[in-house]
Amino acid sequence: MKKLTAKGLKWLKGFHLIAAACWIGGAVSLLALYFLKDGVTEGNVLYGINRSIHHIDMSIVVVPGAIGSLLTGLLYSIFSNWGFFRHNWLTFKWIVTLSAIIFGTFFLGPWETSMMDISGRIGIASLQNPAYLYNQQMNLIFGTLQVMVLLITVFVSILKPWKSKKKP
Repeated sequence: MKKLTAKGLKWLKGFHLIAAACWIGGAVSLLALYFLKDGVTEGNVLYGINRSIHHIDMSIVVVPGAIGSLLTGLLYSIFSNWGFFRHNWLTFKWIVTLSAIIFGTFFLGPWETSMMDISGRIGIASLQNPAYLYNQQMNLIFGTLQVMVLLITVFVSILKPWKSKKKP
């Protein structure tokens, strides 16, 4: 397979970093928005916050960043000498990326969408609704965990631990 030139790799790296920044920055923003709910007394405000969270996640920042990270990582693996599993740190990045996308798709996203739907239907009463409170708690716990794992992945990418060692 033909490899990218040094200039091409720099461009790809730039797009990869932008995508990762969107994914992580968007996820941090989602967590911050959860704290705007403290003291909310109107149902339409609560719904607005949940709707904002939904749109930042699904269509504006987080999902496009995650998909961008996956696709640029795929291009890196194909069109550079790094490959897919040449180094253990690369394997770690693939596992984290795919796991985070799958977990977000099947758990974080549906929990967040349910919160938006519930607050849209019953307004401020959502703050006493067991399903809403459960979804909110799960998103806070696992969203925070996912952000932490993504941040660790950034440092793994920079430090490249577990790199294959050359034999003397």
